[in-house]
Amino acid sequence: MNRRPPRHPSHAPAAPARTAGSVRIIGGRWRGTRLAVPDLAGLRPTSDRVRETLFNWLQPVLPGATVLDLFAGSGALGLEAVSRGAAQAILVERDPAQAQCLREAVQRLHAEAQVRVVQDDAVRWLAGQAPAGGGGCRVAFVDPPFAADLWAGTLQALPPHMAVDGWIYLESPVDQAPSPPSGWRLHRELRTAQARAALYRVAATPGAAGDTPGAECADTLAAANPAP
Repeated sequence: MNRRPPRHPSHAPAAPARTAGSVRIIGGRWRGTRLAVPDLAGLRPTSDRVRETLFNWLQPVLPGATVLDLFAGSGALGLEAVSRGAAQAILVERDPAQAQCLREAVQRLHAEAQVRVVQDDAVRWLAGQAPAGGGGCRVAFVDPPFAADLWAGTLQALPPHMAVDGWIYLESPVDQAPSPPSGWRLHRELRTAQARAALYRVAATPGAAGDTPGAECADTLAAANPAP
């Protein structure tokens, strides 16, 4: 019996990502759209409650912005930003099957002109991009797998790609506060039973949109009141 030679691994299509559930876009033009949550080690989607708070903080700066969603996973942060008025989003996801899933979600939303999916390691991708010279992304989402401890490398590589009035969102274990890049300061922070969510901004832009007296604060979401 003749047998066809096995397909070379480099030519094999990515296996479909197994899903562990879904999250929904909670605001804007795509409100209610469900996004698949892949069954990937270390993936921990940001809860509805935290995302609602985060995007309330960011709403004044989103219209027309370019956003960067590193460690994109389900794509909930980057796609939520575009849903709420961001002009462009770049979603960087290392897993090939999940990157393909993100491309399919972008096609389903007819958002190809606004959203680009990059299949690559986030730190390596940042290192390979030319510095933006102050005209880069307005908002960056940094929410890596906690066990991988990727905050330091990511935050070291990220600033050259940010706009002069940029914002960085960091999610980390509740008892861990990664050091922001030099020249960035804490704008808002909240903690849940599972995570610390913090929003940073360039320190040299007082009075920019979204800044109000006393804006630096900390909020607590009760563990006994989980997100829907």
